[in-house]
Amino acid sequence: MRILPRPRTAAAEASRLRFRRQLIPYLFLLPYLTFFVLFRLGPALAGMGISFTKWSIVGAPEWVGLSNYEAMTRDPRLSAAVTNTLFFTGLTVPLLVVLGLALAMLMNQPHRGRALGRVAVFTPYVLMSTVVGVIWTWLLEKDFGLINVYLSQLGFEKVPWLVDQSTAMYGIVLTTVWWTVGYNMVLFLAGLQDIPTELYEAARIDGANAWQLFRRITLPLLAPTTFLVLMLTIINSFQVFDQVYVMTSGGPGTATLTLVQYIYTTAFQFRKMGYGAAIACLLFAILIIFALVQTRAYRRGVRGVAA
Repeated sequence: MRILPRPRTAAAEASRLRFRRQLIPYLFLLPYLTFFVLFRLGPALAGMGISFTKWSIVGAPEWVGLSNYEAMTRDPRLSAAVTNTLFFTGLTVPLLVVLGLALAMLMNQPHRGRALGRVAVFTPYVLMSTVVGVIWTWLLEKDFGLINVYLSQLGFEKVPWLVDQSTAMYGIVLTTVWWTVGYNMVLFLAGLQDIPTELYEAARIDGANAWQLFRRITLPLLAPTTFLVLMLTIINSFQVFDQVYVMTSGGPGTATLTLVQYIYTTAFQFRKMGYGAAIACLLFAILIIFALVQTRAYRRGVRGVAA
């Protein structure tokens, strides 16, 4: 006797269709998630494991427990790298956020040439880091660099931008701001264009001036965009490497040695993969702490505005 399958009820069919609809977004995300696990999450977890070993790339890793982390507390070069990275971040983040917002507000005005201005400001961001580093190494050259030539013509002394320990980091900061401020401008510009123009028109009718418009309308409604820009800028600043490697290689001395630069030299030049992985874990912990602090501050600010 042949047993026929039970007919599906309407509820079962609706549940099946609901499950398929919920599954579709994850199917679209599957290629990205696959690459993320293979090339980001997987290596990150492997790096955490390597940080507990002594390994010189060749041969088998030797388990050393917390020895690498203990060695970090006695490493003066690591202290210099952390200090330099914090100093670099403290200079670049305010400049990139303030200049990015100022340029976005300027390029958001309905005047002639704003499309050309947007392209001019954003174009440096699409250049390769090596190209940017070489260009600014020439511009900041002590004797024949274009910037020092103009400074001398104006009656100022030439600045040894990249060859003096007291000025080298400022040269890196100047290069970074020129290179990446266009990206922040685009993010702020997108946020500004989402603010309804009716709010500004109503405020002007009530007699609000430009500063009041900025303080009472622009800044509060740009809070989500500002949070995003701050988060991305801080993360990128802590991971600065390319321009430092091309322009100074961490010198002179340790004046521009940053955390990622030190991770690279430790792991791939001196072949201390375990110790380099431990420093990378330290950088990860610092970024997590900054992200948590900033997220908590943002939520408190949002609750304060809502109240």
